[in-house]
Amino acid sequence: MSSTTKAFNDTDETAPLTREELIVKHMPMARYLVARISPQLPPHLDQQDLMSAAMIGLIHAADRFDPNRGVLFKTFAEQHIRGTIIDELRSYDVLSRTMRDKYKRLSRQLVSLEHQLGRNPTSEEVAESLGIGLEEYYELLDDVHAYSFISIDDSWDDDEGNSLCLGDVLCESEAKSPQQQVMTMQLAEELGKAIDALPEKDRLVVTLYYKEDLRLKEIGEAMGLTESRISQILSQAMVRLRSKLKLHKN
Repeated sequence: MSSTTKAFNDTDETAPLTREELIVKHMPMARYLVARISPQLPPHLDQQDLMSAAMIGLIHAADRFDPNRGVLFKTFAEQHIRGTIIDELRSYDVLSRTMRDKYKRLSRQLVSLEHQLGRNPTSEEVAESLGIGLEEYYELLDDVHAYSFISIDDSWDDDEGNSLCLGDVLCESEAKSPQQQVMTMQLAEELGKAIDALPEKDRLVVTLYYKEDLRLKEIGEAMGLTESRISQILSQAMVRLRSKLKLHKN
């Protein structure tokens, strides 16, 4: 687990905190979530707008938090912050219907080819199956890049309202309720199998990005590839993982 992730785990909530104290204490987490997603987004997007959206999510969480439900505020707040960030991105049309359609088309093609071949298809094979050239396929990965990273932070709830997202498992977040711990163990087991089944290069990039907390530029320097190419590999890996785990949202 990265030291950054550890820094935002609740340390002591035995004494009730006021609304204002909850907000102040968890502002670094809001900044972290914005900083984590910002490098994956188009350059014209204003990070300050995303930070404002994150703060709105944090304030809403503080207003609605009920400690009697047995869920830590950090866990509860993360869901609200992610939700308001995604809503803000939707207002910029980052999650346009065209992008989602491209993402789903690519995902379906990857699954179909994997079933046909009995293994993970290469980039060349995916491009050929889509009827496009390899460079056009890389451009497609660039097109769905923002969506693949946003979708990895999409949250969903169990029947008791406990929130979990794939990004939590990849980053090995702590401070979960007992129900979430069970959910995390189940998802982590399936995720581990899915990551192990990735092509070697995809698996390495995912590990360096999510486990070692390296930036895309740093991964590119370590692997002798451009930052753009690392971005494409990571996008492809995210599509593969979500396809394998069947976590698509309409």
